[in-house]
Amino acid sequence: MLAPQRQAAILDRVRTNGAVRVSDLVAEFGVSDMTVRRDLEVLADRGLVAKVHGGATAVHPGSTDEPGFAAKAIRQRAEKTAIASSAAQLVKPGTAIALSAGTTTAELAQRLVDVPELTVVTNSIPVADVFYRGGRQDQTVVLTGGVRTPSDALVGPVAVAAIRSLHLDVLFLGVHGMSERAGFTTPNLMEADTDRALLAAAERLVVLADHTKWGTVGISSIAALADAHVLVTDAGLPTAARDVLEDVVGELVVADS
Repeated sequence: MLAPQRQAAILDRVRTNGAVRVSDLVAEFGVSDMTVRRDLEVLADRGLVAKVHGGATAVHPGSTDEPGFAAKAIRQRAEKTAIASSAAQLVKPGTAIALSAGTTTAELAQRLVDVPELTVVTNSIPVADVFYRGGRQDQTVVLTGGVRTPSDALVGPVAVAAIRSLHLDVLFLGVHGMSERAGFTTPNLMEADTDRALLAAAERLVVLADHTKWGTVGISSIAALADAHVLVTDAGLPTAARDVLEDVVGELVVADS
């Protein structure tokens, strides 16, 4: 197992159990005490766990806490890959789509670089870079411009103004959290405005959200759960959450990771 994979697995255990012990991780992964401590140091440096004597505990973020793109990229990698693969099946050649900022939408972009005659509007620097490196001449990529956030989103009045004149077939929206009360949320007020502009420009909304987003609430709501025509998530979503979402979203797709 590579270090990023092991660190993602450690982070998942911290999030699930609230804490981990170095000795338990040494036994589970078959690596040295020093290797585990180095993994915990990497996660702590990214603000994903809090180091304590003999292990690490979960960090409980507030509604305005916004991890950087690199910090989020190592979380739930298998789940994000499965979600992106399922979502890619919804994209047809020759359509105009929007991809919001986020690590899951960046995964989706990787799977769309060979779709012919695609027009992509995005406020995500990493998403735009994926298509740029793909180099397909029959694709058009529009990067909105705006103020850059810690998660590499371009947001604010410039981005909103660029989006308002557009008409798109589908918006693929990555979110910070989702709940029955707050709907789909983000910890960044300007990003919420930009995402709502993307939503207003699109005929359909497809939300990409792994199971850890359930119950997480950012400071600003983007849309109600019922606004999603499709929600693509993973098999880790709790049964109670599935029951809620199946009642309110247009279609719930559970990707097998």
